[in-house]
Amino acid sequence: MARRKKQIPEYGTVMLRGVEYYRTRVEDADGKRVALYARTPEELYDKVQNAKKMIKEAEFRRATPTVRDYCEKWLQMKASQIRFTTMNDYRSKVKNYIIAPLGDKYLSDVTADDIKLALCLPAEKSNSVYGSVQMLFKNIFESAVDAGLIQSSPCDKIPAKGGKPMEEREPLTDEQIQRLLIAIDGLPPYVFVMIGLYAGLRREEILALQWDCVHLDEEVPYLSVRRAWHTEHNRPVISRELKTKAARRDIPIPDQLVACLREAKKNSRSKFVIANSEGEALSGTQFKRVWAYIVTRSTKERKYYRYVDGIKTEHTVKPQLGKAAAHNSNVVYSLDFKVTPHQLRHTYITNLIHASVDPKTVQYLAGHEKSKITMDIYAKVKYNRPEQLLSAVNKAFGA
Repeated sequence: MARRKKQIPEYGTVMLRGVEYYRTRVEDADGKRVALYARTPEELYDKVQNAKKMIKEAEFRRATPTVRDYCEKWLQMKASQIRFTTMNDYRSKVKNYIIAPLGDKYLSDVTADDIKLALCLPAEKSNSVYGSVQMLFKNIFESAVDAGLIQSSPCDKIPAKGGKPMEEREPLTDEQIQRLLIAIDGLPPYVFVMIGLYAGLRREEILALQWDCVHLDEEVPYLSVRRAWHTEHNRPVISRELKTKAARRDIPIPDQLVACLREAKKNSRSKFVIANSEGEALSGTQFKRVWAYIVTRSTKERKYYRYVDGIKTEHTVKPQLGKAAAHNSNVVYSLDFKVTPHQLRHTYITNLIHASVDPKTVQYLAGHEKSKITMDIYAKVKYNRPEQLLSAVNKAFGA
């Protein structure tokens, strides 16, 4: 079969520096007319075909952006709607868990399997990280559907929890609280832990707390939550922009916390309740070092690295309850349970509920904006206790 001969149109010519060129114009993806030149009609024809192909690809990319392009656009759209700290968290997670594995793919080419594979990495992290990344995937692709860029979201075919069991965040028991406080008595995290356990403040609220919001000499001593802590490039930033409007609250404090704060204030040379050696708010790294006093006293197996003869060597620590650390006899492994900053707050809320404090009061003291958050915790805590279940059943049946 004879090969079909190219139908080359007649092009105009133009003289440039004494040389004759064939010339034509094409319209680019932005609607601008661009001139193309060549020495022969055949060469110009090939240039036109290549230009049309590139223009078509540009139009396709514009209509169907890559995951990277749309994620960056989505983050820009969100920037004015959420707090600076939340935006930083979103940027980090989008970059590491969405753009890194899928950034070069077109939105329309992403499948549910692609997302399931991308979720494998955050699945190795905490439940919080996993849930946050899953939420970002869902919101980004739903936004793309609303914008008409794709017909349906591939996230629709992924189960709500992605098949990853959520870890129960159990509050500390009274016995665990006493063991924790004994283990860190006189150490840097002690005051932080006391505020978390007996006032229920969030981490960012504790680290931003200043003495002008600690009212110890009132008839009813209380703390005022008026500031929040976050970091920018590891540097502490104290803001009056709280997580929600409900976060602004005055919390009466029990005697044990009053005594703790009186002692801390007597020895403080800073305006911050929790401060570094220079009297300033803690940086992100400094807080991790403070919390390490708790981690190093736990029996959780962990790894560390040492250089031996210039060679980086991995070591594994397998702490035994009641034993002292091999390289520091002052560190005794006395905590065989997990402790997190949020767990302190969860323990505070749980203890209020066990004391039969009504849900609306718990909601206020916890700084919950939505009552559903409080009620979910309230229902689980109150009615998972046998004595409460028995009381409820007897009441229902008139016993």
